[in-house]
Amino acid sequence: MFDVISNKITDVFRRITGTGTITEKNIEDALKEIRMSLLEADVNYKVVKSFMDSVKQKAMGEAVLRSVSPDQQFIKIVHDELVAFLGDTASPINLGPRPLLIMLIGLQGSGKTTTAAKLAHYLKTEKDYGSVLLVAADTYRPAAREQLETLSKQVNAAYYTEPHNDAVKIAQNGYNERGNHHYDAIIFDTAGRLHIDEDMIAELKRMKEAIPFHEIILVADSMLGQESVNVAKNFNDALGITGLILTKIDGDARGGAALSMKHTANVPIKFMGTGEKIDRFEVFHPERIAGRILGMGDVVTLVEKAARGVTEEQAKKTAANFRKGNFTLNDFLEQMQALKNMGPLDEMLKMIPGADKMGLSNVNIDDKQMKRTEAIILSMTPRERRNPDLIDPSRKARIAKGSGTKTEEISRLLKQFNAAKKMMKSMSKRRHGGGGLPGGMPGIGGFGGRPGF
Repeated sequence: MFDVISNKITDVFRRITGTGTITEKNIEDALKEIRMSLLEADVNYKVVKSFMDSVKQKAMGEAVLRSVSPDQQFIKIVHDELVAFLGDTASPINLGPRPLLIMLIGLQGSGKTTTAAKLAHYLKTEKDYGSVLLVAADTYRPAAREQLETLSKQVNAAYYTEPHNDAVKIAQNGYNERGNHHYDAIIFDTAGRLHIDEDMIAELKRMKEAIPFHEIILVADSMLGQESVNVAKNFNDALGITGLILTKIDGDARGGAALSMKHTANVPIKFMGTGEKIDRFEVFHPERIAGRILGMGDVVTLVEKAARGVTEEQAKKTAANFRKGNFTLNDFLEQMQALKNMGPLDEMLKMIPGADKMGLSNVNIDDKQMKRTEAIILSMTPRERRNPDLIDPSRKARIAKGSGTKTEEISRLLKQFNAAKKMMKSMSKRRHGGGGLPGGMPGIGGFGGRPGF
């Protein structure tokens, strides 16, 4: 999402790094380009002015101009100001009271219903909230209640609604369900409109008066652009929001909404939705996001995703196989599936520090080729996966037919697998460890003849 900002700012840093000395003109030129990158990314102009004034005030000081490493000092100032602008520290849900009462609000199409399920999944899997109730209080959008009911089953959450159209009454009765069940959290999905209007705000205010919410969170589409300022201000003025959740981060949004809404509403960005799947939901860490924007990578999030993608038992088994030289196509298939569970691989590459310099930030991962590779391996017998040397021309023909591929692709995969196996065995002898990526996962180049397997 932040590519527009990131690409231009990293270009500025690249030109300014290593100049030896920095003059006021150098800094003025750099600040001008950063200002333009923010405006082009749809950051509100008032927000841009406030941010740039703060950076300029610190960057023009004698401490920078006379520093031993003025270029690094300047980069640090931009980084620190961006972190402060995004919220300093992560501020996820306050997990104190139970049942935790959360109302999600926002415009129609912002992704509230899906976010309600994602939030329930997060509380259940990450915070040990065993019992979560989803209340469908959106009585306007067609099939909104049915959608939430379907999603509740996916995340193993309880579901409540009523067949009439009194949203406040539905919310009240859903709240009263806490007396019949020991819910750890109750999440209320509310109605939105294409634009903020008096009827919607009045309904939400009545809901707020009826239920002692602990969190009132604005779910906002990252693609809102300049309009995001008005949306954040109007909802905050009317209801006093406690935080923001940004959706569609994985889209082609310019990123301005994140900076604009946080600054305007003066509340933390709590989470961001990074994809359509239920588990594509992350806590918003200002320092990590600032690192991504400025091309510094995000190792912490990368390691966390890796830990979720592969179990400790799998990692130990793979590491042992590396050391013994017994790495098989079964192991490879497991590792490939673990990498897929981490999320889009092109996004993972961008989290590696220096990815831009290494040319990894624009690598095009061929998901179709990954699926073809997976189909090839699944078309092999268990014995063939354990011992690929058994695969002769007749077996290749059978595997190609079963996977819908060509025998040449089978041969290419086996050749690359054998080369990688030798490399991994050599690496494990030198390092006494288990591979390239965290958790013992191998690197992600080569298989299938294209980047990304």
